[in-house]
Amino acid sequence: MLKRYEPPSEFLKSVIAEQVPLTDGPFATENLNRLIELTCDPDRANRDWAVLLLSQEGRDTPAVRDALYRAASDADDCVRGEAILGLAGLDPVIALPFVQAELSKQSITIPALEAASICADPSLIPDLKIWAEPSKEPYADKLAAEALAACERVVR
Repeated sequence: MLKRYEPPSEFLKSVIAEQVPLTDGPFATENLNRLIELTCDPDRANRDWAVLLLSQEGRDTPAVRDALYRAASDADDCVRGEAILGLAGLDPVIALPFVQAELSKQSITIPALEAASICADPSLIPDLKIWAEPSKEPYADKLAAEALAACERVVR
């Protein structure tokens, strides 16, 4: 049986279970600040989950942008990908250089490909053509092809 991927942080587990409010309520601001702090946690799983949850929150505040911007340079590719996707949802122009950097690497994450679709910039076309070629990862190939199509639509 596969082990479920969870963060070690009980706080993050509570956020995932929607037991901790991040909007509305007397502790929402404190909880959001704690989530932002966990984007810098030494534990990779905590950082990954914190960035994912913060990205999904879709809140556009200076503190959220700063946290996602910082995490977009994380050493871990999964954390980076989630942060870049979150940034793309807030501001594709800010996310674009990070997407360009990810597309030039030896491997790519699903969130980074999703961010490429959101950014939909012609500068991504050459790298996306390579990522869209058939590989052993059909889902990633599909996302790369969708991102490529989104970028090509902008050119037309």
